[in-house]
Amino acid sequence: MHPRQNERMTSLKKYSSIAQFQSLIALFLLCLVLALSADNFLTTNNFWNVLRQISVNVCISVGMTLVILTAGIDLSVGSVLALCGAVTAGLLKYGISIPSANLFIGFTVFGAVTAGLLTGGMMGFINGYAVTKFKVPSFVATLAMLTMARGFTMLWTEGHPITGLGDSFGFLGTGWFLGIPMPVWISGLVVGIAVVLTSKTRFGRYVYAIGGNESAARLSGIPITKIKTQVYILAGMLAAIGGMLVTARLDSAQPNAGMSYELDAIAAVVIGGTSLAGGRGTVLGTVLGAMIIGVLNNGLVLLDVSPFWQQVIKGLVILLAVVIDKSNSKSE
Repeated sequence: MHPRQNERMTSLKKYSSIAQFQSLIALFLLCLVLALSADNFLTTNNFWNVLRQISVNVCISVGMTLVILTAGIDLSVGSVLALCGAVTAGLLKYGISIPSANLFIGFTVFGAVTAGLLTGGMMGFINGYAVTKFKVPSFVATLAMLTMARGFTMLWTEGHPITGLGDSFGFLGTGWFLGIPMPVWISGLVVGIAVVLTSKTRFGRYVYAIGGNESAARLSGIPITKIKTQVYILAGMLAAIGGMLVTARLDSAQPNAGMSYELDAIAAVVIGGTSLAGGRGTVLGTVLGAMIIGVLNNGLVLLDVSPFWQQVIKGLVILLAVVIDKSNSKSE
């Protein structure tokens, strides 16, 4: 090998090893700047507050990671979150009444949560079916679901919040277990399962293969339709978990819940190093991305930055992450 080529290969390897830790480095620098700028940033209360806030985004972002790894996108997660939270709250408080049959079906917390998960899974299945069977671009299919799910939420709630859901359900959003908030436990469990699923199972290998080269994956005998549909179902169910955490924390299912949550999820995934072209990225990287978004939001609030400027800054951070992703892709 020519000495210059050898030197270039060595520099690329060094760059690649640094790129693997870029999200962790960014998080550390962000925390350092905020610690020096805001007196109340490095406090125990603020630490748990940040973790509680990012728990919802972590759940959604894990599902978004799976979708993006297959070179897709899911714009419906915010609306699905709202719908599943509303369905869970409505069934828990009001049950199902059928006057003509003189029948009333009440729901326990477990039953209502199960119904919410099934609702999220069904919305995800519709997304996956449209993408795989009808070859609708994922952007268009999930954009349509975004509108449909928001409409279903308004129909279900009649435009009014559903409140007074009880302490048992509220514990999921506000409770503590072994000194750690329940939302952190739940999001941690989601992350643990997703890490095993993506790195230790055949399903995970298929997801990466589809995102890396779908044509080659099809020729290799990988069931593209089945795997993609399962990915969208999982994304819908994880959005449902996020919706239940939000509803439980507020003790209220708001019809407009989850607005723009899909943007935070996509931001977390991209900042965490997952390629929008598919086939490259990790769940743990996404968690770091969600932490960066959460710490950034928290820091901007503590510094009393205008909400309008917060949107501008967050948009610039997302743009920077995409530019870095493209640079990494070219260097490989």
